[in-house]
Amino acid sequence: MTKAAPPSGMHGHDDSELAEFGYRPELKRTLGNFHTFAAGISYISILTGTFQLFYFGYGSGGPAYWWSWPMVFVGQFAVALCFAELAARHPVAGSVYNWSKRLGNPHLGWLAGWMMLIASIVSIAAVALAYQLTLPQISSAFQFVGDGTGTYDVATNAVVLAAVLILFTTLVNAFGVKLMARINTAGVFIELVASVVLIVMLAVHITRGPQVVLETNGTGAGHGAGYLGAFLVASLASAYVMYGFDTAASLGEESLNPSRNAPRAILRAIIASFVLGGLVLLLALMSVSSLKGDKLSTDGLQYVVLDVLGPTAGKGMLWCVLIAVTVCALAVHTAAIRLAFAMARDNNLPASSVLARVSPRFRTPVVPAVVIGVLALAILVVNIRQPQIFTVVTSIGIIMIYLAYLGVTAPMLVARLRGRWTPAGEGRFSLGRWGLAVNVVAVVWGAGMTLNLIWPRPAVYNASAPYHWYLRWGAVLFVAVIAGGGFAYYWFVQRHRTGVLAEHRLEVPVEPSEPTPASD
Repeated sequence: MTKAAPPSGMHGHDDSELAEFGYRPELKRTLGNFHTFAAGISYISILTGTFQLFYFGYGSGGPAYWWSWPMVFVGQFAVALCFAELAARHPVAGSVYNWSKRLGNPHLGWLAGWMMLIASIVSIAAVALAYQLTLPQISSAFQFVGDGTGTYDVATNAVVLAAVLILFTTLVNAFGVKLMARINTAGVFIELVASVVLIVMLAVHITRGPQVVLETNGTGAGHGAGYLGAFLVASLASAYVMYGFDTAASLGEESLNPSRNAPRAILRAIIASFVLGGLVLLLALMSVSSLKGDKLSTDGLQYVVLDVLGPTAGKGMLWCVLIAVTVCALAVHTAAIRLAFAMARDNNLPASSVLARVSPRFRTPVVPAVVIGVLALAILVVNIRQPQIFTVVTSIGIIMIYLAYLGVTAPMLVARLRGRWTPAGEGRFSLGRWGLAVNVVAVVWGAGMTLNLIWPRPAVYNASAPYHWYLRWGAVLFVAVIAGGGFAYYWFVQRHRTGVLAEHRLEVPVEPSEPTPASD
């Protein structure tokens, strides 16, 4: 008897790695080397992150907050190196979920995937809120709610603008990966060119030397630990930028030669972001006309660009920032869809058979695109009259992503220590003898930064009225409910159903046995 053979058109080695998980190939392989790089760098998005939270970093730590940029890079680069090694070995959809499942166990894999999925949905909302920080700076016509001076004008208008962006990303992702890749690639090209142009233009207008990054503006005065306390708070601004590089691997089932292309894309994305973003931040501090006043800690880099380049060139650059925000939100949404698909394919989410269904027309999971878009909108609606929406939503998203990353690097370290880690074959990316040291750094960094981010500081979680204990402890409570409640649901309900759905399972042909010779 012969079981159903794998579908035709398999891409040889690309799909053999997929077969290790027992999955049959369903998503169309159309993405090349630059597409996977673009997916990683658009998720990180230099211009989105730096422009969205510069005001917070500067206001919390002064110019010296710049040092959090190389600090975060070193820690996240260690994580990226571990992920690159995993991408060379297992380039599959829902990278963090499948990696954690393979390195640890199905329970840990589910928790890491669950945390990453919720974090991704929160991140879509957080990124979309960046429209408010840029569009009204281009024209007051984009301030649809009030004039921006009312208590809730900015927060409510931010939700309106963000909702428009989320509707756009939902539609694009529902129409297939090819359309997403075209828009994303064009947006990334514009973002990279704009970043280089911005660096050059800021460099032409420098008014002070690089020693500016040694100034603290007295921000350590209100902290028991002095400037260290202020610096740790300000580091949130840098931590928000350098993550999401695993998206290149999460698109592995839609990429050509992913085991070679995905590791390169991961490392190139984080290195390019570090270099370009670091220069933008440094030159902004060196070129702005004055480091005094409130504009730098309220309007952030948008103010710097308009101040240094003037209204015409400055607004032109802000349009480029808007494009960067758009493709960043698109990339985050795309990664979330692949993660939901991967978990549903294992029957690990409610209504899994529906969520894991691939559209025969668009060759992409359409239902997760819509569900994730609706959930991201719901997060915005809940926060529609919250003046602290920017930092709270952003902080919670980052914490959960750091926790999800720990769900990969920690079991990977355990596997190394027990001698169970097998890197990809010869000619593919491997850390070799440096693997253990890099892995240790990745785990220590992830644990330390998670603790720093989740610490219930009023400066992050309850900086302005109304002052309530549940707002200050909001991140701890939210993460505890999501992790505890989610895992309880999995343990008592979902784990009894887990297993690759029949329609997604790879069935290998069974060779007929040799006939037994007849005895004389």
